[in-house]
Amino acid sequence: MLSFFSCFHLLSLIISSQYIQARTVPIHTIKFQNIDVKNHTWNEFEEFRDATKGSLINGISKLKKYFNRFGYLDEEDITNSTDLFDSNLEIAITRYQSKLGLSVTGKLDSVTLSEIMSPRCGVADDRKTLHAAEKYVYFTGQPRWGRSIPMTLTYAFSPKFTITSLSTEDLRGAFRRAFSHWSSVIPVAFVESDDYGFADIKIGFYHGDHGDGEAFDGVLGVLAHAFSPESGRFHLDAAETWSVDFAAEKSRAAVDLESVATHEIGHLLGLGHTDVKDAVMHPSLKPREKKVDLKVDDIKGVQALYGSNPNFSLEAYSESDMSSSSDGVDWHKVGGDRVKYWLLVMFMVWLCM
Repeated sequence: MLSFFSCFHLLSLIISSQYIQARTVPIHTIKFQNIDVKNHTWNEFEEFRDATKGSLINGISKLKKYFNRFGYLDEEDITNSTDLFDSNLEIAITRYQSKLGLSVTGKLDSVTLSEIMSPRCGVADDRKTLHAAEKYVYFTGQPRWGRSIPMTLTYAFSPKFTITSLSTEDLRGAFRRAFSHWSSVIPVAFVESDDYGFADIKIGFYHGDHGDGEAFDGVLGVLAHAFSPESGRFHLDAAETWSVDFAAEKSRAAVDLESVATHEIGHLLGLGHTDVKDAVMHPSLKPREKKVDLKVDDIKGVQALYGSNPNFSLEAYSESDMSSSSDGVDWHKVGGDRVKYWLLVMFMVWLCM
């Protein structure tokens, strides 16, 4: 048998190593570590961490404008607004946390602030829940393209408002893939057109105020916005570092073009924002994050508007979606590792007896 001190030392090493492996860094820290966010539109909101009702903090009126812009504070609530953390702001935070599936505290905790500071779609969130059993949301009035099924929609790129940081081939390829994610699940085909003036969907990259009342704000912040059917307007912030390949694009502020395009196409089809975090129609997207695979929530929402592509099976897709919903974690392996760990501890205790 081992000596007491030898046993104690070995047990300490086993337990401490397990603890170190099991610890996880909060997701908001992981997502923004090593990213230079000094030009981030909402980086200053970090100063409000852990603020609660009654606090008077310089600049908090800008946070009220943020909540007004994205649908959580009414216009009258920010008229003559001050830097006081008042009841209206607390209600807005509560609505925001509830809508995006966060812990509802009414406080500016670190997780809530991380979500607020994340780059996102410029379309306002609908804070009202329209479905009891599902999470997907529509624009007011549930608009859709009013053509017979199956339908074809054309899209074209603005010859004037574009970017040169990506090749034409890469840019068009990203959009072609984005449209195909949706056409694979609904009986809607998307065809690129050379006629920008007559295309159903008009795509352009713009700087700042571009005449639609929804000015872009530079690096990160609002990434893009699109309008409900049948507007067809699809605008992206030209100031972003748009990427189609993170292996080639090393910028820590790079934004995946296909992911943003896939999200905005959902708006063009009539979908609003969901609180399902891994769904394409969730409003935020971190730098260097890729999110292009439609989830069941996205699919059910758009199929309720347009029906199903006859070559698509939601049942088969649901099984596949469930099998991959663990974010790459093999929980069977995790469980097995825990059993092995405790068996080893029990064996060491037996040796020490």
